[in-house]
Amino acid sequence: MKKWIVPLIIIGVLVFLGVNTYNSIIPKRNAAEKQWANVESAYQRRADLIPNIVKTVQGAADFEKETLEGVIKARAEATKTSINVGDLTPENMAKFQQAQSGLSGALSKLMVVVERYPELKANQNFLELQSQLEGTENRINVERNRFNEVATVYKDYIEKFPTNLFAKVFGFNHLPLFKSEAGSENAPDVDFDFSGDKKE
Repeated sequence: MKKWIVPLIIIGVLVFLGVNTYNSIIPKRNAAEKQWANVESAYQRRADLIPNIVKTVQGAADFEKETLEGVIKARAEATKTSINVGDLTPENMAKFQQAQSGLSGALSKLMVVVERYPELKANQNFLELQSQLEGTENRINVERNRFNEVATVYKDYIEKFPTNLFAKVFGFNHLPLFKSEAGSENAPDVDFDFSGDKKE
């Protein structure tokens, strides 16, 4: 009978360590999931602003139809590209970033074209929407950085010994991080100085 005591103790210790490790990983994983939701929420806020911006811009005479269509198409692409945290792989993250970058580029082009339309630059509704868009771009950058921080804490934790042994057993994998694309070190420039537009 005594020969079973040592194996039972070992099994008991392993079970205890496994449960303890699992319970300590969960809060870090949940924090990363919550922050990912914040990232998606910030991007959704931007997408929600676009119909109002497009509607306002459409009111300008002879505004470039191609530019507006580009924004609408890029928005559709960005909003259909969403990822659950469980499906966050480097490949899916790259697709997500590509879709969001496409929308950022289309919006930047739109704002450049707006420069040719004094009536838009003087339109209070458009200026307010532009200000909200700028704030949203800043929020996106903040939320992405926060996601990288909590995802890194989670990754560091599950890669440390002996946690890494149990993390593999329970199927906990690290989450890919946001990476800057070439030429996109800063948030899209959507802020314009209108002071030079006053006629003498």
